[in-house]
Amino acid sequence: MTNSEPRAGDTIDSKRVAEVLQTETGGRAATGTAAKILFVVPLIWSLFQLWIASPLPYIVEFGVFNSTEARSIHLAFAAFLAFAAYPMIRGRNVDHVPVYDWILALAAAFAASYLYLFYDQLATRPGSPITQDLIIALGGLVLLLEATRRALGLPLTVVAGVFLIYALAGPYMPDVISHKGASLSKLSSHMWLGTEGVFGVALGVSTSFVFLFVLFGALLERAGAGNYFIQVAYAMLGHMRGGPAKAAVVSSGLSGVISGSSIANVVTTGTFTIPLMKRVGFPATKAGAVEVAASTNGQLTPPIMGAAAFLMVEYVGISYLEVIKHAILPALISYVALIYIVHLEACKLKMKGIERPNRPTLAQRMLNWVVILIGLSAITFIVYYGIGWLKVVLGEAAVWVLGPLLLFVYIGLVWYSTRFPELAKDDPESSMDTLPEVGPTVKTGLYFLLPVVVLVWCLTVERFSPQLSAFWATVFMIFIVITQQPLKAFFREKGNFLTETKTGFVDLTHSLVTGGRNMVGIGVATATAGIVVGTVTLTGIGLVMTQFVEFISGGNLLLMLVFTALISLILGMGLPTTANYIVVSTLMAPVIVTLGAQNGLLVPLIAVHLFVFYFGILADDTPPVGLAAYAAAAISGADPIRTGVQGFTYDIRTAILPFMFIFNTQLLLIGLTGWVDLLVTIASAVTAMLVFSAATQGYWFTKSYKWESALLLLITFTLFRPGYWWDMVYPATQDKPGTEVIEHIENVPAGESIVVQASGMSLSGDEVSTYLSLELPAAESPEARLASAGLELSRQDDAMVVDFVGYGSQAENAGVSFGWTIDAVQVENERPPKELMFIPALILLGLVAFGQLRRRTPEEASAYG
Repeated sequence: MTNSEPRAGDTIDSKRVAEVLQTETGGRAATGTAAKILFVVPLIWSLFQLWIASPLPYIVEFGVFNSTEARSIHLAFAAFLAFAAYPMIRGRNVDHVPVYDWILALAAAFAASYLYLFYDQLATRPGSPITQDLIIALGGLVLLLEATRRALGLPLTVVAGVFLIYALAGPYMPDVISHKGASLSKLSSHMWLGTEGVFGVALGVSTSFVFLFVLFGALLERAGAGNYFIQVAYAMLGHMRGGPAKAAVVSSGLSGVISGSSIANVVTTGTFTIPLMKRVGFPATKAGAVEVAASTNGQLTPPIMGAAAFLMVEYVGISYLEVIKHAILPALISYVALIYIVHLEACKLKMKGIERPNRPTLAQRMLNWVVILIGLSAITFIVYYGIGWLKVVLGEAAVWVLGPLLLFVYIGLVWYSTRFPELAKDDPESSMDTLPEVGPTVKTGLYFLLPVVVLVWCLTVERFSPQLSAFWATVFMIFIVITQQPLKAFFREKGNFLTETKTGFVDLTHSLVTGGRNMVGIGVATATAGIVVGTVTLTGIGLVMTQFVEFISGGNLLLMLVFTALISLILGMGLPTTANYIVVSTLMAPVIVTLGAQNGLLVPLIAVHLFVFYFGILADDTPPVGLAAYAAAAISGADPIRTGVQGFTYDIRTAILPFMFIFNTQLLLIGLTGWVDLLVTIASAVTAMLVFSAATQGYWFTKSYKWESALLLLITFTLFRPGYWWDMVYPATQDKPGTEVIEHIENVPAGESIVVQASGMSLSGDEVSTYLSLELPAAESPEARLASAGLELSRQDDAMVVDFVGYGSQAENAGVSFGWTIDAVQVENERPPKELMFIPALILLGLVAFGQLRRRTPEEASAYG
């Protein structure tokens, strides 16, 4: 520990923490009439969002809003609160709202609701705005930028402003990025009066899905679930070396999964976890960095992913469950690796775990884990198959049986929780010498898992939309907030039932208000990010970015990915999660798709979007802007730049994952052939990540020599991408002449794909060559199968020429057009499985382990004992 770092036990800078918390929860702490307005408006907003998400408007045939109207009202609430809840100058007018802010708030709300208020009139003049429309649109854009500056700071405001300037000044830009430009009227109309810009897909997702999940998280936190998750993590992991830090990773992960912001996650869970890590010996910088890394990873973890999961549904065109399936393995192995990194740090610092009273033996601990696993498996089996059987037997009447059954289980779990003492919140200033007992701690809040069960059930079994699933889970969470304390008072025979019921409704009201206040930043962020999307559609800058990356990478595929990652990292600096994903996916995802295809790398679109999303999110802990690092440093008292640097070194494990799953899509559970393939993929990925963690930390069983770290990196690469070496011995494919494409199709089973190389003149007049994959349905002839895939060919001399390209087909999306030629067809070679490369990698890993085990000290041995 350096002298500049605060020692464990130093007091937290409460003023700095309060500033961070105030920024995340609403800016002003107003009093009087202003406080009442800032309480009522977000409450009405939450009620409005619950109304439009519910089936009630369609049942009573009243209050039905189409998507554009709902987006307009949604932004009106967010814009009003941005001006009313955040002062113009940080730190001034924090206890009252000046008159000019009320005027700006009303003006912003009017401009945002213009599409709703004048919906019918605007529909009669599409593309022909009147002067009134343009004034409102221009004023709305200016007010939106100011609202964004107040709620989120300068980064996103500057990004949006740069894109607006670019749209207007296209002819004056350097040749490489120039365009014909847009007039002020066209720009304002495009951005504000339609669904191409501000009121586009991003704001639609915020309106439909994100608000409900943020509200769900606010209800969970108010009910005490956040404290429950933290206490459970401490109880289960605190006895290990660096246990509190491992508990911080788990608790921050659980919170980050439902949080829409890594910064919000840092200031909520970090208030408890960072002081705790310092109290057991972690330096302030590393304590903050662990929290930053854990909170950042929460944004990459399904099912919420900082709302990006719902945006991916729209942008990639796959179901919500598919997004979750593809994102889950990289997120989980990244978390496992972070826990392991914490363990290695604890070993290097020679830490001890906190002794638990009546500590169980190793056999007892193993038995406990076996019982837990069997219990969870049994519960899963009963819930999935038992309720599934009831649905089959009872049909539509199942809801009238399952509803009371869920209510009975909830009441039973609340009764069971009263058999144990209430959980107390951790005191950051107290000494850390005892741990809560695992059993009683876990049992006090089992009913908090029921809303999550409802959410997952609605998504996976009922196949409801994410919006409707979140609505029912939120409704059940509302029921818990209202009833948990009255039920506990009844079962404990302590307290007044009516008083506790009243308290439940007060908690509900405050939760609704908190949900609305927490959505202000996300609401204006998604709207402002729509400016970036609108500029791309208006100017065609996406093609410019592709040409720019191709130029600086010199056509090298790996360099192209590196530069794309760096640009995504830069674009993501200072942006909240949702806006972050919108910007990087709009600008950089097409770059990988286009340049990858030209170099023979055909990557599923979900892999591309996850690649840019990962690097955009890593900007949260990357200096000099890393906002999550600044938030953690405010709590730990360490230097924010050093905290960010340390956090990024922990997150290097996350940074290598996107490169790995671009080349090995099995990590995204794509292309697996069965359970054995799935288990091998999971085992190899987890092992690779743990080995990589040891390599980057320079410590495994003992301190590593440099050559050992180099070997561990080589082993990591082999486990993640065994095909790289195997392709040198057994090439995966061979290219056959394009004239043989029809003969090859005869051997391709129905529903599978072929890969062909096509070349021709692009729309810009350049000669290009690209690879494309075509899924071939069943048909009566090879030519008919190819036509069903959107491509018709004819043979001319020694070439296969494109005669027709289907609208919206994969061929058209790849840029193929009439007159192009099919130069080659890719044929897979028969070869032994690439996983055989795991054998020499594991042998080499065993040799490195043997060398380290021979020279480790007895104290180091006890860390793994």
